[in-house]
Amino acid sequence: MLQRSELKIAIIGLGYVGLPLAVEFGKKVPVVGFDIHQKRIDDLRGGCDHTLEVSPEELAQSAQLSYSANLEDLKDCNFFIVTVPTPIDEYKQPDLTPLVKASESIAKVLKKGDVVVYESTVYPGATEEVCIPVLEKNSGLIFNQDFYAGYSPERINPGDKLHRVTNILKITSGSTPEVADYVDAVYNLIIEAGTHKASSIKVAEAAKVIENTQRDVNIALINELALIFNKMGIDTEAVLQAAGTKWNFLPFRPGLVGGHCIGVDPYYLTHKAQAIGYNPEIILAGRRLNDGMGAYVVTQLVKAMLKKRIQVEDAKVLILGLSFKENCPDIRNTRIIDIVNELKEYNANVDVYDPWVDTSEAEHEYDISPISCLENGKYDAVILAVAHHQFTDMGVDAIRALGKADHVLYDLKYVLSQAESDLRL
Repeated sequence: MLQRSELKIAIIGLGYVGLPLAVEFGKKVPVVGFDIHQKRIDDLRGGCDHTLEVSPEELAQSAQLSYSANLEDLKDCNFFIVTVPTPIDEYKQPDLTPLVKASESIAKVLKKGDVVVYESTVYPGATEEVCIPVLEKNSGLIFNQDFYAGYSPERINPGDKLHRVTNILKITSGSTPEVADYVDAVYNLIIEAGTHKASSIKVAEAAKVIENTQRDVNIALINELALIFNKMGIDTEAVLQAAGTKWNFLPFRPGLVGGHCIGVDPYYLTHKAQAIGYNPEIILAGRRLNDGMGAYVVTQLVKAMLKKRIQVEDAKVLILGLSFKENCPDIRNTRIIDIVNELKEYNANVDVYDPWVDTSEAEHEYDISPISCLENGKYDAVILAVAHHQFTDMGVDAIRALGKADHVLYDLKYVLSQAESDLRL
């Protein structure tokens, strides 16, 4: 294996996962950050990260990092890390297109002795069953003879400024014992929290996909409990606070489950399970329940409005928040869109306000044009959907002021107390 002095890393995909990784490696060894979007490259060269994961100061500190959208600039690299998205399609099936295309690109510059490590979330076996054949076919090289592979799942939490790439323990793996040691050593250059070397690539892949599947199922349980308690007239948050006094009770809360991890990754595992002849029941049941929460929220809101004799058709409804989580601009797979679409079925007039979200991206992805400022006394209903600090800092009086004299305030994130809101999950 190469010595550190010979190491030159290429990071393929400069999103939420790839950029922080590139910045940290760029403090230690030469790194080329590659992305197919030239605008992204231009922005980063100008010191601007639109994902807000890395500050201009942090970008400037990565002295050995360069950016490119030109594959030719990767020819001298010998350690490739793939951090492209792995979404699902409209049928909730894994869409490996970005992963395949990234592999095709790497194959064009792959050389003998090179190592390719995948970080994108996949089902167990995908690296060796899908990616490696693409590398072999398009490079003419032989796996584990001419080039090698590894898998080290990403654990980035968008918007989290405490848990960063360097202080999150990293799982590593390699296609041979020697390569596993080498991949582990490379990541240990930057991972202060240490690494866990998995026994195989498949084990590392499986470990990643169950992390978010476990969270998804746990949230589904709490969502189901919320549905039950709401029917019983019991405040779910009060129940969870009481139960949380036991030392081993897990602190999950009900809510919408979106984003590009928890709401997506379980489908990768269920896809593989079904492919080998097993029909997963608990995982898919959790997915169905979580995917139905947007419709449930709107049903509860409509009932509350009708009880106050507020006409739902042509009602003005304000949704505070569009991104999939608080203090983050990422709108991929946000389930807020489910609420918007359900309300439109009732012919309600919906305004969405989110100071974190790029308006043009919202228009492109969801055909939504978020409003740029808030107006008091305008709305028949207000849904506090995302707990951005701007909203939590407002306080109940400022939020209530957005509504008409008679309105419904639905707090999805437990920002307000039970007494301050009309509805909570």
